[in-house]
Amino acid sequence: MLSYNVPTDVVVHSQQLNHTPTAKLVSPKGEEILVSESTYQVLRQVIEAIKAGRAITIVSHEQELTTQQAANLLNVSRPYLIKLLEQGEIPHIKVGTHRRVRFQDLMQYKEQRDSKRREAMKQLTQFLQDEGFYDAKMND
Repeated sequence: MLSYNVPTDVVVHSQQLNHTPTAKLVSPKGEEILVSESTYQVLRQVIEAIKAGRAITIVSHEQELTTQQAANLLNVSRPYLIKLLEQGEIPHIKVGTHRRVRFQDLMQYKEQRDSKRREAMKQLTQFLQDEGFYDAKMND
């Protein structure tokens, strides 16, 4: 399986596709497929990633991932992911003795995690600005 961490905004964007055809794909034989602007933008990003030599994975939101695949997508260790699953942070199912995580649930967790991180960074930046740390000169 090829893998590439598609930016979350691309994943979310693809969920909200406007289905009004505004662009078309044309095959070398002249076959045409009408696509919406949002679909075109997603495909364009995929093509640019492939041209840059990055691997791409297209995954159904219902796709069930192994814990290792889920950990890789979150860029965390497998033991840390297991801890998140056991704490109920990310829904999962058990298939025999193995845990599986739905791609959609994983992306929802990732978006919430990233949103919390951005908010914390905003607050830290604001605090540092208020305290004058950005105005202070560094001594070498």
